[in-house]
Amino acid sequence: MDFRTDFKPLTVDPDKIYEHSFATILEEYGPHDFTEDEWKIIRRIIHASADFDLGRSVIIHPDAIEAGIRAIRSGKAVIADVQMIESGTGHKRFQKHGGDVYCYISDEDVSKAAKEAGATRAIMSMQKAAHLHEGGIYAIGNAPTALLELIRLIKEGVVKPDLIIGMPVGFVSAAESKEELAKITEVPFITNLGRKGGSTVTVAALNAISLLADQA
Repeated sequence: MDFRTDFKPLTVDPDKIYEHSFATILEEYGPHDFTEDEWKIIRRIIHASADFDLGRSVIIHPDAIEAGIRAIRSGKAVIADVQMIESGTGHKRFQKHGGDVYCYISDEDVSKAAKEAGATRAIMSMQKAAHLHEGGIYAIGNAPTALLELIRLIKEGVVKPDLIIGMPVGFVSAAESKEELAKITEVPFITNLGRKGGSTVTVAALNAISLLADQA
């Protein structure tokens, strides 16, 4: 088949593409015990990754969704570990409530502090965010060191986020950082088990919560 001439997309209507994708995800995922709102997060993660195994590995703290909605509606900041998350997020849904999305990893002072300390910029960006913002939602999809530093800051009482969406991807400390996140009791979280994850699925979870917060 010559795909340049013979292949036709099922539909080019954006809404119908979403509807068909979500229907396919529900059919292929099968029976589940998620609440309606939890499923909205899971299906967006699967939609963003086309990875059912990743979707099945997601852990949602019982208070995570309510905490995230409350934080957004209160105008709390969203702190991203990398600019991919900042770029992929619907800023207007946060701005309408008085909040916004921030990422400090490329700031000059962060780079300088990281070089002086012999640490990653991700670590220093979490330290900067902890001193600039009270509470908020931390969305970490790329840097395990950012998540581990955030957990350390929480345990030391430096910061107490309203919600952590921690789904970093990789082969070095990614799985371990998420295991540590799943152990904390101080803060609600959304995470997943294993090496998979990434900025795309972190954005998917964050956007799902922001859409729920946007509902009347």
